[in-house]
Order: sequence, then C-alpha cells, then structure tokens
Amino acid sequence: MTEFLSLHWLDIATTLLGLAYILLEYKASIWLWLVGFVMQVMDIVLYYQHGLYADCAMEFYYIAMTVYGFATWKFGRKHAQREGEELPVTHFKPRLILPWAVFTLAAWGALWYWLTQIGSTVPVADAFTTALSFVGIWALARKYLEQWLIWIVVDIVTCVLYFYKGIPFKASLYALYVVIAVAGYLKWRSLMRGQRSE
Repeated sequence: MTEFLSLHWLDIATTLLGLAYILLEYKASIWLWLVGFVMQVMDIVLYYQHGLYADCAMEFYYIAMTVYGFATWKFGRKHAQREGEELPVTHFKPRLILPWAVFTLAAWGALWYWLTQIGSTVPVADAFTTALSFVGIWALARKYLEQWLIWIVVDIVTCVLYFYKGIPFKASLYALYVVIAVAGYLKWRSLMRGQRSE
C-alpha cells in the first residue's frame, strides 16, 4: 500500500484538487481559480513524468488563463451587466465560433506535428484535447455557458487517454468530470435564465 501511494501520490493529489475545482466551477465560484492554479502547477510534473508533453505544456497556458479568469470574474464586465453585479453567464458569441474553430484545427495540427517529432506515443489524442482545451479554458474565463459542452468532449477523450497511459485516478476523475459537466451545463443554463428574469 505504501509503495502504491508513493507511486501514485501526485496522481491522487491532483485528482482531489481536480474534484474540488470542478465542484467550484459547477457552483460558478471564483475560488475555482485558486484551486486550479495549485492543481496546474502539480499537473506540470505529473504529465511530464508520464510523457504527456502537450498536456504538460498546456498547463502553462492554464496557469496564465487562471490569472486572466480570476481577474475577469472579479473585475470584468459584459454588456448590460449592472454595476456591482458579478460577471454573468452568457452564450458564446456566434461571431467567435469560426475563428475559434479554425484556431483549434490549426493548433491540433501544429501540436500533432510537434508531438510526433518529440516521440509522443499518443500524438493525435493528446494534441486534440490540448487544442480544444485552449478554447475551453478561455470560454470558462469569459463565463460562457457553452464552455461545458467543450469540456464534455475533452473529458471523454482525456478519460480514455489517461486510462491508456496508466494514470487511473486522474482518468477516473475525468469520467466523473463528464457527469459533472452535464450537470454544470444545466446549472449554468438555469443561472443564466435567472439573470434574465431579474
């Protein structure tokens, strides 16, 4: 048991932080950003140790977006937001869909190429989840409802990938993320409707 824990302690710790993170996200709590920051620093080490280089590199972007997300949720404003009101949940702007789709495809291709050059054993899946996560974390920082739909796709693929790569606790967390992401979408949709009726 001690040997198992010493082998998987980082996986377990980041899994517990990840669970706290998504529950705070579900509640639309600004504290998700602080928990996310700590988790992402630890994930850099975890992913590097397991050869998930795109995921490892992605964590540096996540850390930057954590700072941006916290600042946006704390001080940001959206159209028709009342003075003193917290940043509201809104829809992803239609005009942003095409640019972000093009960016995601370009990032996927570039990451896939880079991963094949450095010897990744899972370049297609690792590059895909990383590219789509660029959009997901940005959409979360902007508090767009559709960020949950992006994460559902990312979480399903990541769950399978992590089981394959021998990170069982984190893989199980991503399976739970799928369920929470569905619930989160419904919760945020309800929050958004509540904002409109005020």
